[in-house]
Order: sequence, then C-alpha cells, then structure tokens
Amino acid sequence: MSRFSNAMEIFKLLDKSNCRQCLEPTCMAFAGAVFRGLKRLEECPRIPADVIEKFKDKGQEQPAADTGASEALEQLKHAVAATDLAAKAEMLGGRFSEGRLTIKVMGKDVSVDSQGNVFTDIHTNPWIVAPFLNYIVQGSDKPVSGNWVPFRELPNGRVRNGLFVQQCEKRMKKIADSYPDFFEDLIRLFNGKRVEKHYQSDISLVLHPLPKIPLLICYWLPDDGIASDFHLFFDSTAEEHLNIGSVFSLGAGMARMFEKIALRHGLTTT
Repeated sequence: MSRFSNAMEIFKLLDKSNCRQCLEPTCMAFAGAVFRGLKRLEECPRIPADVIEKFKDKGQEQPAADTGASEALEQLKHAVAATDLAAKAEMLGGRFSEGRLTIKVMGKDVSVDSQGNVFTDIHTNPWIVAPFLNYIVQGSDKPVSGNWVPFRELPNGRVRNGLFVQQCEKRMKKIADSYPDFFEDLIRLFNGKRVEKHYQSDISLVLHPLPKIPLLICYWLPDDGIASDFHLFFDSTAEEHLNIGSVFSLGAGMARMFEKIALRHGLTTT
C-alpha cells in the first residue's frame, strides 16, 4: 500500500476533537507526526478499528520513526554498559553468570551482557526489548507492594490511558472473547497463574512480564445481555522499575504477541 500523499489525508480520518490522548496538542499535529513517520495511526484512540486496519500500512515506513527507535535503543544499551550487572542481579530478581545478567521475561530466560547485547533462545517481540533494558537500568531494590492499580492510576499513567486502553486492553479483550483457550495458553506458554478472583471477575490471572512487573488480568464473561469486560492491573510500584513509556510498550507488545498466538489458531482479532 502506498504512503499518504500529505498530512491532510490523515487529518480527514480524525475526529478533530483535539483530545490530546495521542500526546500531541492538536489533531493536525498528530496527522503531521503520522505523515513524518513519528507516530502510528493507531496511536489515536478515537479512530475506529476498521479505519486503522484499512490504512495501517500507510505512512509507517518513514525513516524518521525507525531512526528514533534505533537511537533510543542505542542509548539504552549505553546505559546498560554503565550499569553494574552483578549488583543488579539480586535486586531485579535475576542471576549473574559468565558476564551476563539473566532475567525471566514472560517466564523465559533472557540475558544481557555488559555491552547491552540481548541473548535469548526464544523469539522476543521488539516491543519488549526496550522495556527489558530499561528494567535493568532503572529497576530498584523496592519490593512489589501487592497493591493492584489500573494503568491510569500509575503516577504518570493518566495522560496515556486512552491509548493504553485502545492498544492493549481492547486488543486483548477481542482475543479473550473469540478464543476460548486464551487463558489456558497464557498459563501454559508464559507461566501464568490463576489467582483468587479480583474485583468480582470471572477469571483472574497473573503474569510476570518481568520479575518486579507483575500483571493482573481480569476478565468478566458476558451474562444476561451484559457484554464481557477485560482489564489489566499493575502493581502500584511499577514505575519504580520502569518508566511509564516502557510500561505502556510492555503492555502493547504483549497484546501483539497474544494476537499472533490467536492468528496461529486461525482466529481473526481485527
């Protein structure tokens, strides 16, 4: 599919509300950012899913976006190089051996060396690499609290909450609604664990994307004309170990991974 010819083509797809949930001051500014490759169309939480699907390949191969992501990743690698990995091991719930710090990511071993190079025997979603490195740099010795909060109640979560709901919770809800083995696969593939039902949900499941970033998934089944519901909760200490951008990226990356699992089973989530 060809790229957008200009920013006005993108602007015509928006609702012109200037809601700022995309973190741009106006819808026109967002359209310009998408055209330049600095934003993706789906970062607008108010665009219908069918419109995103129709136009999602346009304007997303601009070199500026790739360059920015590559530069950010290189900065994280430099920060890891300046980090005492051995000292971080116990602090972050990992282990240090032969010059590498190894940490469980979604229950699987992922290692990093003193130059910030990542090693793993599994396919790692690119959206998860940056949060993994950020966790190594930022993670502290503060223990998890056991106090679950939604993304919007994290200290810096409110401004991105609309986008988080769109890119993470709604995506996962579609999978859970159409894929009956979704939760069982999360347990089997990612060491998920069923827990006591929280917030009167029908299913409560805890995953550990990173050792000190537990994630509570709550799902309410449809009942007597009431639609199903799906929400994610983080430990209240999440931002002690990851910046809010990485927390967001972790959730969005997981949603995309789960979509791929569903697609392998022949299910459509769009």
